[in-house]
Amino acid sequence: MVAPWWHELFVALGVAIAASVFWLEARRRGRADDDRVWIVVAGALVGGAVMMRLGTWLQHVDLRENASLSEQWLYGNRSILGGLVGAYLGAHVAKRLIGYRERTGDLFAPAVALGMAIGRIGCLLTELPGTPTHAGWGMTLSPEQAARVSGPAGVALHPSFGYEIAFHLVAFAVLWGWLRHQPIAPGESLTLYLAAYAVFRFLVEFVRGNEVVFVGLTRPQLFLAVVAPLIVARVAYQFRRGAYDVRRAVVA
Repeated sequence: MVAPWWHELFVALGVAIAASVFWLEARRRGRADDDRVWIVVAGALVGGAVMMRLGTWLQHVDLRENASLSEQWLYGNRSILGGLVGAYLGAHVAKRLIGYRERTGDLFAPAVALGMAIGRIGCLLTELPGTPTHAGWGMTLSPEQAARVSGPAGVALHPSFGYEIAFHLVAFAVLWGWLRHQPIAPGESLTLYLAAYAVFRFLVEFVRGNEVVFVGLTRPQLFLAVVAPLIVARVAYQFRRGAYDVRRAVVA
């Protein structure tokens, strides 16, 4: 494991590369010169930054047990799930403010996937990898590293962030190399990506090593237990409407 500042480095690198991928896709679709698109991007960045920092604030039913908002902003843990929700809401608020009605999900999907993969490298290098495992690919922490992340020393641990990096890289390959060239309904590639990630993240939480708080589930799992069915239901609804039927889309 390396110094904590490597986490910030990879997050910044992920954001920069995601921005480049977004620009390439916007240019390919002839939307890079539309200033309104970049206002939507700004809304997503602001919303994502705010919710990434504040998304873990409400951890206790008794509000007095939670940190103050200022303490949470300065010292609180960052939440990828909170960041994604904030970015989604920020983009929609920006669209409302400027009256922009075009779907932008297809621009965001491959950029977010690659940015997430790169940002998670920082997590893999600086955070508790996961729960104990007998698999040969487990990560073992030295006493100094274990003390830094409050984990066990000398025990093979699931590289849960490595699993997530692999997921996002595969998602990027599918989105960039295949799905963006298919005539599915506008914006639906982001919906498919978010649905897949919600299900994957719920499952990978079992080896993540986060605190179990209720009925054997972690806080991210409790959040996803509510959100994931809604996204999957949206995919099912769109599927029935033919949004992902390439043959129907071509005819339309």
